[in-house]
Amino acid sequence: MGLDDKIKNAAQDLTGKAKEAIGNATDNDKLAAEGKADQAKAQVKKAAEDVKDTFSK
Repeated sequence: MGLDDKIKNAAQDLTGKAKEAIGNATDNDKLAAEGKADQAKAQVKKAAEDVKDTFSK
């Protein structure tokens, strides 16, 4: 897994956290849900990276 992909995933996770926080602060359930979805996608990608890294060693 390349450094670029890890940075993109971290950025997606941070974006998701920000969306969720803003959504919660403004009572915007849709934005909060989008934030949670972004975080979940980033976690799935990270897990796939970890598996790939494990098998590539």
